[in-house]
This record gives sequence, structure tokens and C-alpha cells, in this order.
Amino acid sequence: MSRFSGWLLRIVSFRDRTASAYAMLTCAAIASFLVIRARGEHLAAPAVPAVAHGSSERLLLHVLISLLLVILASRALGTLFRHLHQPPILGEVLAGILLGPSLLGRVAPSLQALILPERIAPQLAVLSQIGIVLFAFLIGLEFDARRLRKVPRPLRITSHASMAAPFLMGAALALWLYPTLSAGGVSFTTFACFLGASLSVTASPVLARILVDRGMHKSRLGALALACAAVDDVSAWGLLALTLAIARADEGHALRTLLLGLLYLWFVLAVLRPFVHRSLSSEDRGIHPQHVTVAALVALFASALVTDAIGLHALFGAYLFGAIIPRDSQLARQLSRRLRDLVLVLFLPAFFAFTGLRLQFSLLEASDLAHGVVLIVVACASKFGGSALAARGAGLPWREALGLGISRNTRGLLELIVLHVGLDLGVISPRLFALLVIMALLTTLATSPLLSLAQPWAALAPRLAPARGA
Repeated sequence: MSRFSGWLLRIVSFRDRTASAYAMLTCAAIASFLVIRARGEHLAAPAVPAVAHGSSERLLLHVLISLLLVILASRALGTLFRHLHQPPILGEVLAGILLGPSLLGRVAPSLQALILPERIAPQLAVLSQIGIVLFAFLIGLEFDARRLRKVPRPLRITSHASMAAPFLMGAALALWLYPTLSAGGVSFTTFACFLGASLSVTASPVLARILVDRGMHKSRLGALALACAAVDDVSAWGLLALTLAIARADEGHALRTLLLGLLYLWFVLAVLRPFVHRSLSSEDRGIHPQHVTVAALVALFASALVTDAIGLHALFGAYLFGAIIPRDSQLARQLSRRLRDLVLVLFLPAFFAFTGLRLQFSLLEASDLAHGVVLIVVACASKFGGSALAARGAGLPWREALGLGISRNTRGLLELIVLHVGLDLGVISPRLFALLVIMALLTTLATSPLLSLAQPWAALAPRLAPARGA
């Protein structure tokens, strides 16, 4: 018992000494600070605007509030649209538009100014640009060159026709829209090329999502639509690159921009692609996966920087670098897994919110109703007609040709990206931007219901036979 009492006394005395030492150290620190404070109170600070720090804090607060509410609204409307058998991306786009000045700003201006004030537009623009670059990279990661080589020649012709027809119809429509809806100073050639390109776009990821949600991705029609989408992925980026080369360069430098773009494309395919394929074998030689990821991200942004410096948009460089990474490699799976959620949950909602801020429905005039109706009719008729007639000419039955024509009208997110680029470059006016956004949403929204009417479940083409060994 006496031994236990001795241990207890030692523990208590040790704790007392520790507490005393801690108390003395604390008091010494406080006393030292008071001495320093007494000396420093007599010093004068340099003159700095007092509002700068507070303004930065309030700006960050607005950005955080906006991102929080936009993300929640995007998730909610995306889930609602999924239950309505529509692509969730449409609900997410609509959330950004609803919170903008054109809709919520008309009903509750003070609430809209709190949720999505105009002053945070530059910050959302930066997030949007980063999101677009990363999204283009993810699209490139999903590109499968082997699927492109397996597309039969008739289907390639069908896909090209689904882009040539709306491009020419859009260029012809520019004769009517150019005097009233073009941006000041833009040439007719640039305006016509951009309008044609905007009507030609098909959003392959959104189309794939619609087909999967409807259980049609394994049907003959779904396989044909996805095969055409593989050709569209290449054609659309090439057409947009050509249009931007014309839009971003004056007549003396357009040819130089095109030549530099083709030279960089050759470098990526002939030099960078083999190097990437050889380097990927290092994944099995003990190199830390994080180092490989860092190298890939550095190369991604470097490629985006090169294409932007050439005169094309940065998203082309991001897409090209993503396309040369093999889809079945560990790096592709790793990058897709790490980036997809961040892009879809954070960056794309910021892009949709920025879209809502840039939409100015208040600028639309009474005559723009006719402009909008004609735009939608021409966009649907040219895309649907060009695809369906070409598919029928390639030997497909009318049922599948009509279904294929309907599927090509899916424009979705890729169309919005194209429209933002056109507005940034001053090719289209804010009025035409608003009309084209409405066209993109309505044509994508109509795809799933029209497929239901044209291809009832019982009348779907026979499902494809499973591959051997599957």
C-alpha cells in the first residue's frame, strides 16, 4: 500500500511541476507580447485602401454562395429530369438559367442579386473556362479510334451528310440574320461559317446517355447512332477548328492559323502519340502513379496553351491530348475517375451559372420570335433531313433512317460551349446567343420524346447478336 502511495505522489508531483511550467511559459508569452504591443502601438501603418480587403472577402463570399446554390439546384433539377426520362444535363443547364437575371432576376431581383450577382461574372468565367478545357479532355479520353475504323463507309457518308446539310442551311440562313443579329464588325463569312457550325453540332455524350437511359444502346438503331457519333466527334471538332481559325484571324493570318493548326495536329499524332504510348509502359515499372498523373495534367494544359496561342481555342489542345491516351490504359481510367466528378459537380454547374448570367432575354425584340422559330425549324429540318435521307440512301429502312435522323438533333452541352466561344470572339450578338441557347435546349429536349414516337418499343429493330465469347 505504501508503495502504491509513493507512485501516486510521484505522478501528482510530476503533473504539478508540468502544470507549473506550462503556466509560467504561458505567462511569459503573454508578458512578452504585451511588451511588443506597447512598443508597436506608436508605429504608423502605410496608407492602404481600407475597402480592398473587405471587398475581396465579400466577393469570395458571393462566389461561395453562388456555387453552393447552383450546385444544389443543378443536382435537384438534374435528378428531376432523369425521372422524366430526359438527360440530366438539361436540368443542370436550366438551373443556371433559372438563377440568372433573365428569369429569377425578373421575379425577385434582390434575391437574384444575392444568389448570382453580376460582379462575380469574371470569377465564374475563369471557372467555366477551366471546366470547358477539362471537359474537352474527358471527351477526348472517351474517343475510341478503333470504333471509328469499324464504321462502314455508308454510315460515314450519313454522318457527314448530317453535318453538311445543317452547315449549308445555316450559312444560307445567315443571309437573313446577318443584318440584324450579327455582332458589330464581324464579316459575313465568319458569321455564316459560325452559324452553320452551330447548327451542325451533335453532342455525342448526351446522345449516348439518352440511348442508355432508354435501353436502346444495344439495339441496331442505337448502334448505328453511336457509330455515326464516332465520325461526328472527328468532323465536328475539325469543322469548329476551321470556323475558329477564320473567326480569330484576319484575312492576312487565317492561312497561317490553319497551317500551324495542321502542323500541331501532325506533331500530336506522329510524335506525341507514340511517345505517350511508350511512356504508359512505365506504369508497370514501379513509377508512382501520382507522378504519371502530374505529367499528364502538365501535358494537358501545355497542349491547351499551344492551340490557344496558335489562334484556336484551348479546348482543342485538351481534346487532342485526351484522344491520344489509350482508353483501356490505367492512366485513362485513373484520370477519368479523378476528374469526372470534379468537372461534373463543380466546374460544369459554374459554367451553367455563367450561361445564366450571359443570357439577356430582355434584349430580345418582337421580331426575334420569328427569328427563333425559323432557327429551330431550320436546325431540326436540316439535321433530321440530312441524316434520314442519307441513311435511306445508304440502304437503311425508313424506320431506322427516321430514328437516326431524330437522334442527330441532340446538341446539348457541346452546343453551349460553341456558343460561348462565338460570343467571346464577338461573332454573334447577345440576342442571337439567347436564341441559339433556346434552340439547343429545345432540340435536345425533343430527342427522347420523338424517339418514342418514331420507334415504339415493340417496333425497335432487332437487338444486335452478342459477340463471340461474350
